[in-house]
Amino acid sequence: MGFAGAITRRGLLAAPFLLATPARAQPQATSRYFVASDQTRLHFLEAGAGPTIVFVPGWCMPAWIFTPQIEQLAQRYRVVVLDPRGQGQSDIARSGYEPTRRGRDIAELMPHLGPGRVVVAGWSLGVLDVLSWLDQAGDARLAGLVLIDNSVGEGDPPAAGNGRFLQNLRANRDATVRGFVASMFRTPREPAYLDRLARDAQRMRLEDSIRLLSYARPREFWRDTLYATRRPVLYAVTPRFRGQAQLVAQKHARASMDLYEDAGHALFVDAAARFNTRIETFMAREAAFT
Repeated sequence: MGFAGAITRRGLLAAPFLLATPARAQPQATSRYFVASDQTRLHFLEAGAGPTIVFVPGWCMPAWIFTPQIEQLAQRYRVVVLDPRGQGQSDIARSGYEPTRRGRDIAELMPHLGPGRVVVAGWSLGVLDVLSWLDQAGDARLAGLVLIDNSVGEGDPPAAGNGRFLQNLRANRDATVRGFVASMFRTPREPAYLDRLARDAQRMRLEDSIRLLSYARPREFWRDTLYATRRPVLYAVTPRFRGQAQLVAQKHARASMDLYEDAGHALFVDAAARFNTRIETFMAREAAFT
């Protein structure tokens, strides 16, 4: 989907973006762009005003998957959702599908948000991208960290993982991605919604999507980066990551866990009302904006 717009006083291309969820009054977010230092044009959504929370989506997912958060949280806060390179409406870059560049993209977004601390929330692969940003940039801009349903390198390593999935991606990408998208939800989703997600998840080149599943960092890197910050942390997980979340809550002085027993991997969609309420509490009572 293309957008016509104008250059704003902040030097960003802006256009209205109407979020599409049926049968509800929709708030209007703004679609903005900035150019990263490697000349990749990156897109983000922005809505609301007040203390800022930045969401970073997971593997191949578009920013609009956080529509439930924009709808509710933007009534009290400024909500920003990044389309990482190759995803959503961002450029399909020739390179940069690795943690250092993806973390730098988040760092280069920050000046376009103005001064002050922000809460940063990563989901799935976005957890690793956010931790890569934190490793490179430090926590001077960080008011609080929200990590959504991915490993952070704590506890015992998980069982070996991606081999069969990668084989299936190469053999039949469309069917594999559609199966993955459907598996993210515990509650029923409209076929048109799942179809749109699956199509968006196949924008980038196949081999680049595979590179994103093979970050060349030891798992201890993510753990050590997390523990290096003393900012508040909220670790929201499904039962698969219960053990890691419990350890983080025990070892990090300002961390808490939030377990979603009856939600799928996209828990912020399946349990949107509960998740949003918890984020509101985190923003109001725990995040260190000053």
